Amino acid sequence: MKQWTSCGYQFNTHSDRFGELRSSNDILKDGRALRDRMKEDGYLLLRGILDKDLILKARHELLLKMAVNNQIDDDYLIGEGVNPSLKTEIDRTSYREGRAVRQLVHQGKMTEFYEIFFGKKVQAFDFIWVRIVGVGVSTGCHYDWVYMGRGSKNLHTSWTPLANVPKVEGSLAILRGSHKFGGLINTYGSIDVDDDKTNKKYGGWYTQNPVEVQEKFGGKWLTTDFKMGDLIVFSMHTMHCSLDNKSTNNRIRLSLDTRYQPADDEADERWIGGTPIAHGAEAKRR
Repeated sequence: MKQWTSCGYQFNTHSDRFGELRSSNDILKDGRALRDRMKEDGYLLLRGILDKDLILKARHELLLKMAVNNQIDDDYLIGEGVNPSLKTEIDRTSYREGRAVRQLVHQGKMTEFYEIFFGKKVQAFDFIWVRIVGVGVSTGCHYDWVYMGRGSKNLHTSWTPLANVPKVEGSLAILRGSHKFGGLINTYGSIDVDDDKTNKKYGGWYTQNPVEVQEKFGGKWLTTDFKMGDLIVFSMHTMHCSLDNKSTNNRIRLSLDTRYQPADDEADERWIGGTPIAHGAEAKRR
């Protein structure tokens, strides 16, 4: 099996430690079955459920903004999303404000799915995380709870690729069983990155090395070659990371992270409203 890495660290690709995500399209319209599978697996992979035309519009919207900011190699078509010198992950406020991006994640198929999943009305965080990931870049192992755990206990993440994202271009990986790691959830998984009292030992990421958490707590890393239109949903205590982007064509990986909860639940104040405060001085708890 090919060796895959995250943050430069190799995964253990033995068959009992590394494998493929399973699809939940077979239960797509059954809210109770979806909730039961989330409890079982900690994630739901849904193939081809999002509007591809709208994904292309959102992708084009982002790439045009990147081109204006000289973040696209102009020797290639803008739509190719190529930049061999982009070695960091970009995040600009203006990128998340686009009409097509918001339409993709706050309306239509995305909202319809969550209404089935929760069985009630949905509230999405207003803050949208736009991931623009250059070659050689990846995300370390973490729980989302540590960044947004001040509100609903039923908050979930959507990870939406804005094109085909094969493993070689930095696909998402989920550590199966990690939503049941009580020892980890009660320690690292209970911190607030903006609370100096709880966040003395850990930063946002638990580790950059996917094997480290696996050796301590178990689990099996799962990933796949994502296609445009695919969606993966997971809980706040599902450990995840991304593979290193090793695109042979210097393609930038574009994806969106968005969050959803039942509308009648309390929401984390950092991520809602017209101008969410996000992390920083205003979000600090001391």
